[in-house]
Amino acid sequence: MQVKDERYPDYPLFKGLQRPLEFMGIQGRYIYWAAGAAGGAIVGFIIAYCLAGFVTGLVVLVSVLSTGIALIMLKQRKGLHTKKDSCGVYVYANSKKP
Repeated sequence: MQVKDERYPDYPLFKGLQRPLEFMGIQGRYIYWAAGAAGGAIVGFIIAYCLAGFVTGLVVLVSVLSTGIALIMLKQRKGLHTKKDSCGVYVYANSKKP
């Protein structure tokens, strides 16, 4: 009995650039944050314009955009995969089972 060695054909596989997505200096998940800030600023402008006028709408637009950009830049400076930093002392009373 002869066993036939069947191999599947090899195809080149593109695995990506192995780098986070970047758009205009904003990386990864913060692109979604920027889109949300821009959308919130536009919606805030429309609501403020309807309720109080053009100047108030512009103030809301600029304040929401600047706050969003500032938060994104502060968070992005910490790193793309930020984790909570524990600021305490942990005492383990029993590390072994008797």
